[in-house]
Amino acid sequence: MKTVLLIINYNDFESTSNLLKNVEGYPSIDKILVVDNASCDDSYKKLLALGSAKIEVKKTQSNRGYSSAINFGCHYLIKKYKQLNIIISNADIVINKDKDISELVELLNSKKDYAVVAPVVIENQAKNRGWKIPSPIVEVGLNIPYFHRLIRKHFVHYKDDYYKGDKTMVEAVSGCFFIIKSDVLKEIGFLDENVFLYYEENILAKQVSQLDKKIVLANQVQVIHNHSVSINKNMSKIKKYKALKKSQYYFQTHYNNANIFEKILLKVSSFLSVMLYTIYYFFLDLFK
Repeated sequence: MKTVLLIINYNDFESTSNLLKNVEGYPSIDKILVVDNASCDDSYKKLLALGSAKIEVKKTQSNRGYSSAINFGCHYLIKKYKQLNIIISNADIVINKDKDISELVELLNSKKDYAVVAPVVIENQAKNRGWKIPSPIVEVGLNIPYFHRLIRKHFVHYKDDYYKGDKTMVEAVSGCFFIIKSDVLKEIGFLDENVFLYYEENILAKQVSQLDKKIVLANQVQVIHNHSVSINKNMSKIKKYKALKKSQYYFQTHYNNANIFEKILLKVSSFLSVMLYTIYYFFLDLFK
């Protein structure tokens, strides 16, 4: 079965180019597909020049979000190769060695009920090792500035001693880099394109759990994520935060059975948090 690396690019040729140079020679990766998500700079033109026997470049007609770009690439790959393992990656990822990829592939293929496998993601010198899906009420707490750190620590993050041995079952993993079976994508009907940005991971986690399959963290494998490099180039902090809150509400109402009371609390707490962050960044910029 082939293993294909799918890289999503948006206005970030430099990061994508670096990743391609990083992994093009890895034998564990059979093919690489770069999907340019309708960049508004000259990324696509530059990427085409990097095409080779191993690297293929495609472009979406419009930017309809991260999930949509992934689906675009996955539909193309499944049509071309039928059955395969697809590594989905942001452009701003560093993979240290070929063995890291082969270990992820081997773990994914080791059991039929393993749907998704992810490495430990190093972001700003911290480890992202997956998380628990938060309930609607927990999400309300996460909308409270500063208090959200305490909520995340006790109700979202697993304790360090939970990660034992070579692998650990987790509810959700980072969407910046993971490997998934093509058959799983077809079973879940591909990724939900109703979120433009954020919460793709939680939605995928719910979709996978409904199949009674597992998401697995490979504790011994690490990749580096230059967190939000692409996003920060193209979206303001407040715009990103509003997108986050919109996706949060969609997830909790469509996938996590939020009741009417919880929906109201989510709306109110989200609105207040957006207002507070808007004021905070206004004065931050004012006194720079």
